[in-house]
Amino acid sequence: MPNLEPYSKKLEYSYCLGLYPSLMLMESRPELALRLLISSASSGDGASKLRQLCADSGIRAEEASRVLRRESGKDNCFAALVFKKTFQALDPSLPHAVLCQVSDEGNLGTILRSALGFDYRDIAIIRPAADVFNPRVVRATMGAMFRLRVCEFDSFDDYASAFPGRQLYPFMLDGASPLDEVAPKAPLTHSLIFGNEARGLDASFQAKGQSVLIPQSRELDSLNLSVAASIAMYTFNQVRKGLKHD
Repeated sequence: MPNLEPYSKKLEYSYCLGLYPSLMLMESRPELALRLLISSASSGDGASKLRQLCADSGIRAEEASRVLRRESGKDNCFAALVFKKTFQALDPSLPHAVLCQVSDEGNLGTILRSALGFDYRDIAIIRPAADVFNPRVVRATMGAMFRLRVCEFDSFDDYASAFPGRQLYPFMLDGASPLDEVAPKAPLTHSLIFGNEARGLDASFQAKGQSVLIPQSRELDSLNLSVAASIAMYTFNQVRKGLKHD
């Protein structure tokens, strides 16, 4: 088989680093897996389970300690899956999280992990943005991205044209309404919209839907993007599932 190249965005494959993320990939999207990379030091029930899942799917396993060190930058990465990059169509009948030009890989990965936890399984990424297939992003999701539908769009207008008639909720520091007032009124087919870490959403988003703010102490200028997105998704999900308490 061909040698594996250091990760770059131009490649058609990426690396899912770590035992737990790799197990989630095999349990969720085994059709994406191409090769199993195992360290000579790998052992235990988790490694055995991963080997068996790959064997059952006809996925080749190979000892690749050098590649694991190269891609992870660490000596304690004992397993990884090489997987095929692919986007999925979003479900128009479900809530979406829209990430506009999110540039930090850690933020992107953390938001995707929170999205799974708070039942936002359809994620639109607006370019330019961090590479969702970068192994650092994949690792930060802890495999959650393999249970999400993720799709990229060249602009927010492209996304809005593809999904007309949705209630849009851009989150802005000068949002017109506080989160706890907006969430109870949201229809199922809504989109939570978050902007770039440094710039947020530009003023034009005030006219694109019901702008929302997350009330916070005056001692703080803003919340970290992944924190804000997690608070928003949690709050909307509590209402949607009928779990909101007075």
